[in-house]
Amino acid sequence: MVRRFLSALLCLVGLAVLSGGARAEDRAQPDLFSLGAGKFDVDDNQPRNQAADFRLEYRFGAALLEAGDWLTVRPWVGAEVTSDGGVYGGGGLVLDIPIGPLNLTPSFGAGLHYDGNGKQLGSALEFRSQAELSYRFENDSRLGIAYGHISNGGITEANPGSEILTVYWHFPSSWLFGN
Repeated sequence: MVRRFLSALLCLVGLAVLSGGARAEDRAQPDLFSLGAGKFDVDDNQPRNQAADFRLEYRFGAALLEAGDWLTVRPWVGAEVTSDGGVYGGGGLVLDIPIGPLNLTPSFGAGLHYDGNGKQLGSALEFRSQAELSYRFENDSRLGIAYGHISNGGITEANPGSEILTVYWHFPSSWLFGN
């Protein structure tokens, strides 16, 4: 089950990467690979629920919606694994709000979650909301910190949710694939 889930997610990310490269002329911002590490269930007072959290995401440079220079909505896809065997894969939207060299980036998405030996979240379908603040370097890479929440939104009776604190490094996909 987990292998099929991860294989399908890897195919989805691969297709997203390949389709993103065709629109290079149409975007003001590059596609970004995102690596993250942090703590799952960071504010739970039961240490048995806490785990290390690792993420790989792809944020598209092409905008779905723009409002001047101050607001851009872009899609993302990604995967998250925890040290206790939890796996999440999904996608959604990021809202980039540049503030000088800083970016405020709230995001929302939905995906599938496998609990592993970790906290039981009550459903395979989980929603993720997150707020991130990052510093944008001249080479278009970013270093940021994010606080997020994952839960099933009350679609099942059990809905404990979890908060996640993540440090991100985002870098242009051209660093791996060229222009």
